[in-house]
Amino acid sequence: MASRHSRKSQALAMQAIELGFAVPQVLAHRFLRMAAAGSSPSVRDRKEFYLMGAEKVAAFYESWNAMLLELFRANLEFSLSPTRCFWLAWSGAKTSSRAASRHFRRVELTVPHQGLVPIRRRAVANAKRLGRAYQQ
Repeated sequence: MASRHSRKSQALAMQAIELGFAVPQVLAHRFLRMAAAGSSPSVRDRKEFYLMGAEKVAAFYESWNAMLLELFRANLEFSLSPTRCFWLAWSGAKTSSRAASRHFRRVELTVPHQGLVPIRRRAVANAKRLGRAYQQ
């Protein structure tokens, strides 16, 4: 169980690191683009500026939806655990008193991980896309 817990925390840390590198790149590119556009942005600039706002709203809702679904799944699993414990005890199998603790440890890493997935995906994709556009 410790290795699984460690893998989840490592995955969450890796997402945060990738996000930490991608966000400054995207911000720098877009601020430079805004400064270069001045008061009369081109059609391409206006499209990028619109995309800038629209993707943040979409990523926000995707993130909240992913965390909500994960919490719903975790709550459903937790609500069924007394029934599972009853049937395991009735069958003579040994039940662990640490099941709830393990469940909460898993949820405390899985929910933020699921929430960061859409944000990281968009930020990394934007950094790659804007980096290619800057090189051309």
